[in-house]
Amino acid sequence: MPRVFVTAAEISGERHAAKLVRALRALRPEIEFDGLGGPAMRGAGVNLLADTVGNARMGLGAFLRAREVWRLLRQTCGHYRANKPDLHICVDSWTMNSHFAKLARRFGVPVLYYIAPQTWASREGRVRTMRRFIDRLACILPFEQDYFRSHGVNATFVGHPLFDDLPRERVPAPGPRFPDVPPVIALPAGSRRSVARANFPRQLAVARRIRAAFPEVRFLVPTTANTDAVVREAIGPLDWVEARPDAFDDIARVADLAITVSGTAAVHLAAWNVPMIVVYAGSRLLWHALGRWMIRTRTFSLVNLLSADPSRKIVPEFVPWFGSVAPVAECAIELLRDAEKRSAQKRALAEMIARVEGAGASDRAARLALELLDEPRE
Repeated sequence: MPRVFVTAAEISGERHAAKLVRALRALRPEIEFDGLGGPAMRGAGVNLLADTVGNARMGLGAFLRAREVWRLLRQTCGHYRANKPDLHICVDSWTMNSHFAKLARRFGVPVLYYIAPQTWASREGRVRTMRRFIDRLACILPFEQDYFRSHGVNATFVGHPLFDDLPRERVPAPGPRFPDVPPVIALPAGSRRSVARANFPRQLAVARRIRAAFPEVRFLVPTTANTDAVVREAIGPLDWVEARPDAFDDIARVADLAITVSGTAAVHLAAWNVPMIVVYAGSRLLWHALGRWMIRTRTFSLVNLLSADPSRKIVPEFVPWFGSVAPVAECAIELLRDAEKRSAQKRALAEMIARVEGAGASDRAARLALELLDEPRE
């Protein structure tokens, strides 16, 4: 009976891992799954050795999990000795999963890495490690396949798993919309607690400035299990901001504008054709000491990276975002007052999404996994 070990370290990656597990079960029901993840993976039938998504961090904070990762490696090593898997699937989260890819190689277990680390943006030296320890790489962005293959990594573009969950027909909620009624603005603060802590208070400060120009505006915040408490604590008694757990699509259907953290959330909003401003709060010190020298791309937001015209940004972005929040508020107010600018952005978003959308990423990644499982071993 084939055994597959799956590792995911944060909430969005864990959800993609759960979808991949379900796709694999549909193709090969007899597979047994063990792994590290969270409730979504458990619900998909994975025997979890430990929950790894509750304290997910990014950037410098990720390194603070070193002791936890060391403990998990020892635990997984013991599990490998007792129940050696036939395949290890790493999902996203290079800081943690690079160690598990190395562990799998030490035991002679093939590795499928799903959702490639963005080495095309920074820290390209990681590609050498990928080439050594990963057997197949499942990419979710269309340009990644050629990039990684040119660096000697066996990469295949499978599509973005976001579109496995989105309805094919995405239409705004019925009823009157801005400017006939006051605007509704979405404030996605990310799926990680640390990201919400860094960004949401600043997003809320922007919201206060927008409210001074549009007193009847409403703000809706989609939250996750990891971010809901952080967001609600920041909102406090305010009655013009509402947090809604696990309601991203419902909020996107009614939003006239979004001020969103950089990441998958921007692509998610683009799929609903919501005009947006992309932000990502960071340390000024770390940016000037490290970030500005490490980042190689012309832009940060995935929405802009996927633009057909490399010289043109589809959406305004403030990344890294430190200092005054006034420029973001001014940009938002300008967009609200200029219907043509919003319409132009929506047209560009629709064109971008038309090139990249399409369900089936989980199924295609599952077939790559089966190819590795079925390869003869010495």
